[in-house]
Amino acid sequence: MRIDNPKKEQFPALRALWREAFGDSEEFLNLFEKNAFSPDRCRCVTLDGQTVAALYWFGCICHGEKAAYLYAVATAKSQRGQGLCAALMRDTHEQLRSLGYTRTLLVPSTTSLFAFYGKLGYQAFGGIDEFSAAASTEGMELWRVGIDEYARRRRSLLPAGSVIQEKENLYFLQAQAELYATEDLLLAARREGECLLGIELLGKPAAAPRILRTLECREGRFRVPGNQKPFAMWLPLSHSNLAPPTYFGLAFD
Repeated sequence: MRIDNPKKEQFPALRALWREAFGDSEEFLNLFEKNAFSPDRCRCVTLDGQTVAALYWFGCICHGEKAAYLYAVATAKSQRGQGLCAALMRDTHEQLRSLGYTRTLLVPSTTSLFAFYGKLGYQAFGGIDEFSAAASTEGMELWRVGIDEYARRRRSLLPAGSVIQEKENLYFLQAQAELYATEDLLLAARREGECLLGIELLGKPAAAPRILRTLECREGRFRVPGNQKPFAMWLPLSHSNLAPPTYFGLAFD
């Protein structure tokens, strides 16, 4: 078994592994490759010449220090139950330490994975609230913003101690969603038919019905900071008394 950063010839195998694990379309994988993929932010397991497990990460900032958002952790179905994912995670933790990262973060895709990552030392933190809304009869002023303005406004609206996601995080977000703002509200959202999926709404949750009217959507689902459900987990890499994050919002699920 070998664990290392992928070589160019492994890229097709990585895409095949991703499709098997998550079922995402070629269009989505193209967006990821164009906007967020870097071999330097990927680790994979090779077994008998086959790429059988992989993960990726986005760079973040937490409490002013480097953090890594681990993403798309996957093991080939035929190789599960052999400890490959745990070995890959531990190897990645060591590499991230060597690169000066002080924390890792992830968003378990199922409730059962909270227990799995907990065995590797991860702890749940913060949380989100999710709610549905229907369009009201009145709209509101709402304008689109670019990545730079979105990043600036987001820093001002995040709860203290939140994970700051910028650079490749926002390039990938913008490839999947529209970014909107008012003077005191920030929204990343995408349409799914006549429904609006609010990936993150900061500032004024009560404005959701008027947002839907303005964007001509009948209904929507929104995520906001809260404590309704566990959402993300973190692991300290440098020492055990690091301050935990308070909120993680932009998950690319």
